Amino acid sequence: MAGDTLTSGEYIKHHLTNLTFGQTSDGSWGVAHSAAEAKAMGFWAINLDTMFWSIILGVAFLYFFKKVADNVTTGVPVGMQNFAEWICEFIDTSVRGSFSAKNDLVAPLSLTIFIWIFLMNLMDLVPVDVIPELSKLLGIHYMKVVSTTDPNATFGMAIGVFVLVLYYTIKIKGIGGFLGELTLQPFSSTNPIIKVLFIPINFVLEFVSLIAKPVSLALRLFGNMYAGEMIFILIAIMYSTGLTLGLFAGVLQLGWAIFHILIITLQAFIFMTLTIVYMEMAHNEH
Repeated sequence: MAGDTLTSGEYIKHHLTNLTFGQTSDGSWGVAHSAAEAKAMGFWAINLDTMFWSIILGVAFLYFFKKVADNVTTGVPVGMQNFAEWICEFIDTSVRGSFSAKNDLVAPLSLTIFIWIFLMNLMDLVPVDVIPELSKLLGIHYMKVVSTTDPNATFGMAIGVFVLVLYYTIKIKGIGGFLGELTLQPFSSTNPIIKVLFIPINFVLEFVSLIAKPVSLALRLFGNMYAGEMIFILIAIMYSTGLTLGLFAGVLQLGWAIFHILIITLQAFIFMTLTIVYMEMAHNEH
């Protein structure tokens, strides 16, 4: 594809552009036909491919676990039930190891985050030209299948976790406790005058630490998956440069795919673990 219709730069740019729907320059609403047009659509634009694949994979996750739950049996589990129970035990162990409070939401939340992100990351192992080329046959020019390479998706999930953290912090500690964490720590003093003088410093330090939570969650996942996708695209370009580099590209692709299995799993695990840790911090004193 890169050798026949696009230059290497155009090929990379094409594969990193989302199918974006929004308001065009003439005031009408429609799908962007270029990266520049998508950028010009502004805040209210929506990446249709990100939404499509994330929802499809989320529904697949729910369907699988619902099917297992409907057909669960006693005794030694086998097949899909064995796999589902193994995942649930893994999540349960992770939650028990990092979360000491009582909250029935944390374990299901952790399970959802881990499986959903893992499935979205797993799409990175699909050869980079397969789904985009099939989409072109349907008249869809752009199609990014790895939702976690879109910062809108990763920030959306991170902000969702952040809202939960704020909610439980205020619910358990109250407004006073929440504001106290932002203004009276880490520096404190029994002298009321010095305590007041420390408030601006404490607020700056704690506010930066608070905002860094969703930012780090989102950017860590996005950065790792975006870099992984970029490497797959660069390897794909090598196929159009001749037989020798094409064979070498096949070896590189296999090696990177095997290594990437670790990356996609690790990134899902890190996002889940940090979510558990942040929820633990929300439930306990500083």
